[in-house]
Amino acid sequence: MSEFANAPRAATIAVLVENEPGILARVVGLFSGRGYNIDSLTVAPVDETGRISRITIVTSGTEMVIEQIKAQLDRLVPVHKVSDLTLEGPHLTRELALIKVVGKGELRMEALRLADAFRARVVDATVESFVFEMTGNADKIDAFCALMRPIGLVEVSRTGAVAIARGPRGIN
Repeated sequence: MSEFANAPRAATIAVLVENEPGILARVVGLFSGRGYNIDSLTVAPVDETGRISRITIVTSGTEMVIEQIKAQLDRLVPVHKVSDLTLEGPHLTRELALIKVVGKGELRMEALRLADAFRARVVDATVESFVFEMTGNADKIDAFCALMRPIGLVEVSRTGAVAIARGPRGIN
């Protein structure tokens, strides 16, 4: 066994499931019942009929823990496919965030300059505040929020990660 087998790693796992009541609770219950942490969780229907949903889970653990998670997810009855995008090749991961910043005068101008540098869009503005919309990886959003904190960061709402394989490969 490799010395790296016990080193924790992040995993982005995509799961295709039947879109039926209770499936998300079963997936979350699998994690909580075994003491596994979910760093991010997103879910939405992905087929034209609305019968199949895609759950994207970001978690971390040793290689053995990640393999256990995937095997246990695969055993849930309405699961069609479990894919560890982190191991299966290049993939894209993005989040959407809405970030509210309050400030006046020069602070407002600094917030706008930083938003421009990070390609954040103003989606709401008042004389005292902005709401910025931003997409990108978690590190980019974290960095933007860290810079906005001293300016007047008030609130952040994030979607969690969505991910997809690069190139022609798919999980369905």
